[in-house]
Amino acid sequence: MESMVSTKKGGQIAMHIIGILLCIACVAPFILLITSSLTEEATLVKNGYSFFPQVWSLESYAYISRKAAVIFRAYGITVLVTVVGTVSSLFMTLLFAYPLSRKELPFRNVLAFFVFFTMLFNGGLIPTYLMYTGTFHIKNTIWALLIPSLLMNAFYVIMMRSFFTANIPDSLIEAARIDGAGEYRILFKIVLPLSLPMIATLALMVGLGYWNDWLNGLYYLTDENLFSIQNVLNKMVSDVQFLKTNQTTVTSAVDVSKLPSVGIRMAIAVIGVIPILVVYPFFQKYFVKGIVVGGVKG
Repeated sequence: MESMVSTKKGGQIAMHIIGILLCIACVAPFILLITSSLTEEATLVKNGYSFFPQVWSLESYAYISRKAAVIFRAYGITVLVTVVGTVSSLFMTLLFAYPLSRKELPFRNVLAFFVFFTMLFNGGLIPTYLMYTGTFHIKNTIWALLIPSLLMNAFYVIMMRSFFTANIPDSLIEAARIDGAGEYRILFKIVLPLSLPMIATLALMVGLGYWNDWLNGLYYLTDENLFSIQNVLNKMVSDVQFLKTNQTTVTSAVDVSKLPSVGIRMAIAVIGVIPILVVYPFFQKYFVKGIVVGGVKG
């Protein structure tokens, strides 16, 4: 008995050690990112990234602060696009996934095939660009950040359909129908309340996609007033890199040689990731529960 208890304690200690090491592996990159953004440019170039830099500096953030108005506007656009896009994507995904999960739906397999087909094949970048700009006219509009590639994802539809099929009992739905409930009432009063962990998981994944998206802005936007935070920060990096590589031909009041071309990348990454770090803890418990429930058939 004592040997079994000691073995159990030894296993718990080992798991705790592994958990601590994994936690350090997750946290360490963020600490290195922050310390690098606060390191003097010359020190970064000479010694590389370090948890304990020799010379601290706020020059990267000082450079970014000169464009505070642009950054705040971009943050507002990104928050708007993320909220509207996530809600719209969830709404469309749920309304598509639920019917696909019902065996009595006519042409259910055909519709499921169309969804799956889009995961394997697409028209390519150029036809997609021509369709969105020439037919739907989304170029230089807020719709360019909402619709292409993100509004509804086939993988999310299949994931939600699988969750509904595996975890919502048919007997529960049949009982609701016997009591006179229609499909919309069944969906919103029974199915969705039982699916909150998976919905929260999906909302987090879709929200991250919208927040981190910069390709749509790169493809469809030339109006800088519509740039998201990712596009603004990417443009700042490109501008600094351009000034550094063309300092002999560029006339500027700023000393180009002192621009933090390396440190500013770290500072920009910090600015881009902070909102995600703030929001993630509120979704974490739903995210973990949703992954577990979605992976194990109830």
